[in-house]
Amino acid sequence: MKRRAFLGLTGATLAVTAAAAGAFAGWTLSDNGAQPLLLSARNDAAGKHFAVGYRLDGSQAFATQVSERCHDVVPHPCLPLALFVGRRPSPQSYLIDTRDGRLLQTLHTPAQRHFFGHAVFHKDGEWLYTTENDTSDPGRGVIGVYRLQALQLQRTGELSSHGLGPHQLLWLADGETLVVANGGIRTEADSRVEMNLDTMESSLVLLQRDGTLLSKEQLPERKNSVRHLAVASDGTVVSGQQYMGDPGDAAPLLAIKRPGQAFQPFPLAEAQRLEMNQYTASLAINNELRLLALTAPRGNRVFIWDLDSAELRLDAALPDCAGVGAVPEGFVVSAGIGRCRHYDCRGERILTQPLQLPAGLWDNHLRLT
Repeated sequence: MKRRAFLGLTGATLAVTAAAAGAFAGWTLSDNGAQPLLLSARNDAAGKHFAVGYRLDGSQAFATQVSERCHDVVPHPCLPLALFVGRRPSPQSYLIDTRDGRLLQTLHTPAQRHFFGHAVFHKDGEWLYTTENDTSDPGRGVIGVYRLQALQLQRTGELSSHGLGPHQLLWLADGETLVVANGGIRTEADSRVEMNLDTMESSLVLLQRDGTLLSKEQLPERKNSVRHLAVASDGTVVSGQQYMGDPGDAAPLLAIKRPGQAFQPFPLAEAQRLEMNQYTASLAINNELRLLALTAPRGNRVFIWDLDSAELRLDAALPDCAGVGAVPEGFVVSAGIGRCRHYDCRGERILTQPLQLPAGLWDNHLRLT
């Protein structure tokens, strides 16, 4: 967390998080240079699960062992906290102090609910929204609503995701409108087995923070599961799909919704679509450079496009590539095998450099704070 972000809390946020902030009284914030903190889930060689934080020079901030595998990471907007979200169908997530890795809370879903791997904090820091499964009606998507009080998240209710199997959710630029990727797949409690591939109902949903549905759009291919998202500062939404049908089908694995326009396939070259092997993972947008990055781990490829022209800027091999995040120069990409990479996109030619982070065993997503 940057010093200016902590000291620049609004009066409203200070009031909301006073008890939480009090728990950090007396702490000295360290700039640690200009290096961001990379947050991700990671395993060790023995298969144990960790919530980790590293600087890009390879220095470790923390590595906290947790009982279950995590998926995404949600940094708090104001405080040195992050929620490491349990991987589907986990009923647990972990609230971590990003200063030293202290486990502040193991967050549990109520009965007949489990996490789908993603969540977001509201911009004021008081509220958290999570994608969850209603296992009493398998696949019925809900958005769990939690309130942060005294460094503990308390569930206050839930909203409908207006679809099946919600996966990732993010905020639009207004900070009040949620965009939800409903994967469309029914699964039962404690299971990752798909129950309804012939009747999938995947969708991209926009809804107000109170749960009011604003729009619901679908791609034409029924078995094309909308999974992961990236949102640009101008409100452009990009989604990555995982196709659950025949491997030979030509399904659009990348789609886009520009402000005022319909949800539609991104103009993706057939060569790149084939390289993805019917599966996309993490997405990130660099707003300053107007670039879109995507990892395709089953195809062992990293892609970067111009967000506005759809011109392909990079198509590069990276075995079992995983999370991607934007940095001022371009992007950082982690990997399940081999070294994490830094992609400098400021020039005409993108420059690639391995990072001094631990090699391999990184999980699906990363966040930079």
